[in-house]
Amino acid sequence: MTDWAIHGFEIANCNCVPGCPCQFSQLPNDGTCEAMLTFRIDKGHYGDTSLDGLLAAAIYKWPGPIHEGNGEMQLIIDERATADQKAALEAIMTGQDTAEFATMFFVFNAMCTTKHETLSAAVSLSYDKETGTGHARAGDIGETSVEPIPNVVSGAPHSVQIKLPNGFEYDVASVARGSTKTPGSAISLEKNSSTHAHVAELHLTGAGVQRAA
Repeated sequence: MTDWAIHGFEIANCNCVPGCPCQFSQLPNDGTCEAMLTFRIDKGHYGDTSLDGLLAAAIYKWPGPIHEGNGEMQLIIDERATADQKAALEAIMTGQDTAEFATMFFVFNAMCTTKHETLSAAVSLSYDKETGTGHARAGDIGETSVEPIPNVVSGAPHSVQIKLPNGFEYDVASVARGSTKTPGSAISLEKNSSTHAHVAELHLTGAGVQRAA
């Protein structure tokens, strides 16, 4: 297998309540799952191809729980990527050169029977740790905004983190609420308004999440 690694940051938003039942090995709130994931690579490679500074996004939709399959997906690659870099990102995001079920990319790809054409766009991601607000955009294809969960009584920002020692996406994520629109995608996300979102450092290789010793 080709050696690869990506170290960076992600913003993700799905259609469940903040916290997301999937993180606790439970079924989704309304039985379905739809999500947009955007990530930035601060340092990364695929074989001899550098991925430093690139961004990418993916839009997913399943008619039931993810593990039951029959989903659809569409990848969006940074328009600045060279042909080699685009091929590398597509390989990583479709689970190639990855141990079975080791990353979310492997799992999501395996659970999608429909793979729409990969698109290129200007992808951006920003997050302010102090305010807990962030924004991710893939051209005119899709965009996600995130903000802190408001305390149910006071309305003040409510801080929550999830730690997944055996997860396939991240080690620790900060939970938020987010909204996503996908006007330019083949996949229409219709339920993502003030729903679960999380932000996390990404440290992935073909063997899975790399955790601090």
